[in-house]
Amino acid sequence: LERFHARQLRVSPHVLGHSKAHVGRVVAELVRAAKAQGLQPGPLALSLRGDFVRIGSAYEQHKVRSPDCFDILVPLRLPPHLEPQPRPADGLGPCGAFVCGLRARDGWTRRCRPFAEGFCVELQGRSHLSSGLVLRWFQGHLQRCLGAVRYRLQERCRVSLSACPGQPPTLHILPCSDYVCCHISMAVRLIPAIPLGDALYLTALPPDGPRGSPAPEALWGLNASRHEQRLLGWLKEQAPAASCHLKCLQILKGLRDLRRQGLEEPFCSQWGRVLSSYVLKTALFSLLLQGPLEAWDEQFLVERLEDLVLYLRDCLRKQVLMDFFLGNASIPEAVALPRFLKEAGPVNLLSAFDGPTLDLVAFQLISTWIQAPHIIRMYSSPRFVRPVPAP
Repeated sequence: LERFHARQLRVSPHVLGHSKAHVGRVVAELVRAAKAQGLQPGPLALSLRGDFVRIGSAYEQHKVRSPDCFDILVPLRLPPHLEPQPRPADGLGPCGAFVCGLRARDGWTRRCRPFAEGFCVELQGRSHLSSGLVLRWFQGHLQRCLGAVRYRLQERCRVSLSACPGQPPTLHILPCSDYVCCHISMAVRLIPAIPLGDALYLTALPPDGPRGSPAPEALWGLNASRHEQRLLGWLKEQAPAASCHLKCLQILKGLRDLRRQGLEEPFCSQWGRVLSSYVLKTALFSLLLQGPLEAWDEQFLVERLEDLVLYLRDCLRKQVLMDFFLGNASIPEAVALPRFLKEAGPVNLLSAFDGPTLDLVAFQLISTWIQAPHIIRMYSSPRFVRPVPAP
């Protein structure tokens, strides 16, 4: 396992540092250009707030294999007289989805209609902010601004923007000088986000609902990445200096991806969705707070990794793994959470999957752990490696 981590999973801090710095500079240029184009958006339009938030494994020290994919939240600004009012989308979408009503400080008037027509959908007799319409506006706005960024960066790198329906746009960065060591081509997912305050954001959910229904266009997910980063920082302070908790997460992600090479569709896709990186990270958070953090010293790597696999196996069999932040009363007081998270209803991350699928994933997970040395030797061969699908 140590050799597997060192040779195939561990990302060079030097290369990762260069990549993150380059991504930060390019995204800053693009956001600055997009904000400049919308400096006078008028009272009834969206605009960029002007900053961006780095999220995901590359910024939480558990990235695996290559520093070539990054996630960036790009906060948007609503018109000054409108405030978001999120509430759970009970029965309208998957567990944990939200809809976002809007409150006008001076009441809804005729002057609000252009914004409502451009960015809202009617749902249960009320106007709600549409994630689909906001996402399409965001993609078009960035595409219009790309020319200015491309010109300024042409000696350093080539940049392009791509987008799939219902998905955040991806910024592709191809270095063309020695500015980035190793000349790694990078993909940066730019995620438009509606700020709620207290480092919470609403981000678009993929439109998986029934066609013709207004609900998918109105669905949002709650993003608490900044609070996850704060929790990881607190755990790092409390755990032993040589703690293995992030290494356990990296190895489990690596084993998941290797095992996928030997699976056939449709179970291959179900395996990746059930054991998503967010599910694995949630299981790790829950397990870390159940016992003494001293037990996560690196000398106990195999024991703690086995504990994590068995904990996940039990969650899959019970068909229950609760979201760590929504409605969780057991989070340490040292990790201050906003009231919105504390009062939210609990969310089961496995509720979207049926029992037989979860039972099969549990069986394959234990099988993968038992056969880990064989799987590492067999599927690490270049002839078996298939590209891992993007999130």
